[in-house]
Amino acid sequence: MAWINKAVMGLSMLAIVAAALILTGSVVLRYFLKIPTDWQDEAAVFLLVGLTFMCGAAVQAGRGHIGIQALAGLLPAGVNRLRLLVCDAASGGFCAFFSWKSWTLFHEALADGQTTSSSWGPPLWIPYGLMATGMTLLSLQIVLQVAAALAAWRRP
Repeated sequence: MAWINKAVMGLSMLAIVAAALILTGSVVLRYFLKIPTDWQDEAAVFLLVGLTFMCGAAVQAGRGHIGIQALAGLLPAGVNRLRLLVCDAASGGFCAFFSWKSWTLFHEALADGQTTSSSWGPPLWIPYGLMATGMTLLSLQIVLQVAAALAAWRRP
């Protein structure tokens, strides 16, 4: 999973640079050259949505998501490990549901040929597919962390 996270982070870095360049170009075209733009905003949003969801697993691998550490220092080590396990299991359940729902949205958008309502009209399966893939990777990362925590509990 580590190499997948590394690859996704590399692609996400390129996506954020691309989004910045697209939006900067849009400003230059609209403000200085008075040329209308109709695709730049959606392209940048698709890139930003994609990288946000796709990076979730890499952030989770480093335990970088928001966590409440106030209890961690107050609880005994064993209770704190149980707290982490319960939080990971609950997060995994939520992410698994979100992943499943995202895949259903992806399928509907692909099967029905759904597009955005803009004049450019890109297909909606693109952001839904990125969202579904990202949430699936995040769910898998959480499952791996729960499995590692359970394996650590079994060791003396």
